[in-house]
This record gives sequence, structure tokens and C-alpha cells, in this order.
Amino acid sequence: MDPTIARVLAHERVRAARQHIEHTDEATLARQAALSAIPAPTGAEAQRAARVAELFREAGLAQVAVDRAGNVRGWFGVDGEPPTRHGAPVVLAAHLDTVFAAGVDVRVERRGERLAGPGISDNARGLAALVTVAEALVVAAVPVSRPVLFAATVGEEGSGNLRGVRYLLDGKASAGPGDPAADANPVAFIALDGAGIERVIHRALGSKRYHVTFRGPGGHSWAAFGVANPATAVGRAAALIAELPTVRSPRTTCAVVGLGGGSGLNSIPQEAWLDLDLRSEDPRALAQLDAAVRAALERALADENRTRTPATAPLAVAVQLVGDRPSGLTPRTHPLVQAAIAANRALGRDADLTSASTDANVPIALGIPAIALGAGGHAGDAHLNTEWFENVEGALGIVRALLVTVAMADVV
Repeated sequence: MDPTIARVLAHERVRAARQHIEHTDEATLARQAALSAIPAPTGAEAQRAARVAELFREAGLAQVAVDRAGNVRGWFGVDGEPPTRHGAPVVLAAHLDTVFAAGVDVRVERRGERLAGPGISDNARGLAALVTVAEALVVAAVPVSRPVLFAATVGEEGSGNLRGVRYLLDGKASAGPGDPAADANPVAFIALDGAGIERVIHRALGSKRYHVTFRGPGGHSWAAFGVANPATAVGRAAALIAELPTVRSPRTTCAVVGLGGGSGLNSIPQEAWLDLDLRSEDPRALAQLDAAVRAALERALADENRTRTPATAPLAVAVQLVGDRPSGLTPRTHPLVQAAIAANRALGRDADLTSASTDANVPIALGIPAIALGAGGHAGDAHLNTEWFENVEGALGIVRALLVTVAMADVV
């Protein structure tokens, strides 16, 4: 067994913290359901953030505050002193927001062993686990050499573009009233995101998201036929993008995820649009794909303009970057990744090293060791109204988060 994890497992206070997690499993599940029932669309997380701040205070964290971005922060191991006096922290985080729009019914139903409701796993599970780890550390008075910053972040999903974690790690530039910042970058960043116990996400899946708009003169579908058509340009662009070579290693993808335009069945539109999602684990591959997609858009524009009736106005295209998530990795050999692998083994589970797009993308891109972990249990239908969670080995996932956090905080 890894000597660090072996020492952590043998520590009397850590054993007490683990027992607290196991004994309060049902309370954690109830907390998860209650948090899930508080609406938190990306950009409107304030109500859920207020409740998490209350839970942080009830758990016994110090200097709990909501920062200017809307993130909730609380500290363990600072003994009432400014966190900056304790050096670089370990960050344990979970995102507040969900993919569901305002007005979606987020009430949770219990169906036997299953909790069902939009966001019940992603990320009410991560938030509930975050609070439980904080509570366990406080109750057991686990002694650590480095402070632990507990953070519930805004803007992780979709259009949020990782806004909360970007602000959280902005260092002194983000510091202000209610925004205690460390003098140094964190020594480790651990995101709790969704359910499960096998996955150890140490590779950041980068992405670029574009809203592309073609604009032209438009007109009557009969009388003005022959003018450059934005809808046809969208079709051309989608077809060209679909024909781009597939890169399998490193896996790199581009998907048309939305399109629209037009105002009536007898009108050539003045405007049509499509949304694109480009992804890769490798920054260079993503940059190459980005260049190829932009070339395809320019070709679609040129092809449509070339076929228009002479002397009519040409189309124009506007390409708006609406999401930019960095890629990269924390090496498998790094102590943080090794601690997660060892924790899994100590709990009798294999570790599945993989990639995803999470709050960990930002610290990885900044050179901060970071991973994302599931918080136990089984889940399905993520990002659908039928999302569900079953508390199978749920406590074990939270114990794993505890072990990895304490290993990086250097229990004494």
C-alpha cells in the first residue's frame, strides 16, 4: 500500500472522521436531496449558495463567506488566523450550478432506493459530499499541516465557462472583502463532481464553443430568390465540418450542437446561425481543429457568396467565442494522482484514470495539480430531467475524498 495513504488510514483522527462519514450517511443523502431541490441555473446560483454557506458554518468551517463571483468559501485548519499565514492550501471544491434553466421543476422524488430529480447527482451529490467532508474534519479535529479551502463554485456548467473557479484561483487579483486568498497557488485542487468511485479524472478535456451567425439581405423566397442565403450557408458549413478528418489520438471532436434562423415559410432569412462544440485533451490538437473549423466557415461563406445573383449584397459571418475551457493533465506520477489511486486500492476499488471537463481544467492549465472525483453512489440520466441517484457505496466515495484531501494536507 502507498505509504502516505497507509499513514492516513492508520491515523486515529482520520479513522474518527471516516466513522463520522459512515454514521451520517443518511443525513448526507437528505442534505443532497434538499440541495438538489433549490434551483441553481448557471448564473443564478445565489439561493443555493446561501444555503451552502449556512451548511459550512454549521459544519464548523472558519471565515465562511460568499465572494464577489458568488463562490462560497470556508476554511479548515486556520485556527481563526488569516489563511495566508498558513501557506498554500489544499482546495476541495464542488460546483453549485446545474444545466437546468429557470422554471424547471427540480423537486426530488424518492422511488425505493432511488432519488430522482434534475441535478440530483450533478452536482447535488458533490455539494453534499463537500459539506460532509468538512463536518468530518471538524468533528474529528484532524490535524493538518496545510489549511483546506472548501469551495462551492458558480458557473461550472455550459455557458458558465468555469467562471467561478477562474475567479477562485485568480490569486490576489480576486482578493477583496470576503475574498481571503492564499499567498501561493494551492498545492492541490480536488473537485467533487457527480457520483461514482472508480473514476480519477486527471486529464482536462479542453473545449471551444462558438455561436456562428451568417447575415444577408434576405427577401421573398420567390421574388428575391438568388440572393445569398444565410440558411444555405449554415447548411454548407455544417456539411463541411462533418467532413473534417476524425482525429482519434489524441481524441478530438467537433459537433454541430444547434442551428436555427428564418422568420417564415415564404422568406429567405436575413440571419441564420449554428453552435459548435470543439473538444480535445491536447491543446495543440484543439488549436489545429479550431483552425480547420474556421477555414470551413470561411469556405461556406465564400461558396454561398459565389453562387448569388450578381450585384446582390454578399453574406457576412460573425464567429462568437462563447466558451473556452483549457486542456492539459496532472501526470499520473504526481503525488495527488497517486494518492487517489492508492485510496481506491485501499478501499478495494480499481482506479479508472480518465478525462472530462470539470472545474479541475482551470487549475491544471495554471500548473496547479488537480483532479476530479465522483462522490460515491450510482447515477444516470445526467443533464436530463430524469436524472437519478442511488446511494450504493455512497459513503465510500466520500471516504475516498477525505483520504485524498488529508493526504495532500499532510496530516500530522
